[in-house]
Amino acid sequence: MHLGSTLTGVGFWLGTLLPVAYLPVFISGIDSLTRLGLLFGLVTVNVLALAVGQDYSPDCDRTQNRV
Repeated sequence: MHLGSTLTGVGFWLGTLLPVAYLPVFISGIDSLTRLGLLFGLVTVNVLALAVGQDYSPDCDRTQNRV
């Protein structure tokens, strides 16, 4: 289950921090199909990461590491 909790944590943090990558796309403008595809790709990865990381609990990680 350690791999599952690690994957959930990575998904949570990726989903939380990925919207920062939207800023350069918006600032440079969405004036081509390539940039529009990039934006849709970022949104898709963000949604998938949030779905994977939805059960993440930082308290759960701390209690599992105690001896």
